[in-house]
Amino acid sequence: MTSVEIEYCVPCGFLDRAEQLQHALLEQFGDRLDRVALVTGDHGVLTVTVDGERVWDKSEDEFDPDLVLRRVRPHVD
Repeated sequence: MTSVEIEYCVPCGFLDRAEQLQHALLEQFGDRLDRVALVTGDHGVLTVTVDGERVWDKSEDEFDPDLVLRRVRPHVD
């Protein structure tokens, strides 16, 4: 099964965005995911990692849950 981690900056207030991504991933992929974990961070971080491989980073891409789903999909299907 696939494991996803969403690391988000606590001081930046990115919890809402992290929860939005988590919800979208669980809604889209459901029982095909082993877990979707929220990991606290700082320094402006907001990243999505699938089985240890970073697939999306706020510092490189716009915040777009659909883009994140497209990046995660090849690791799940």
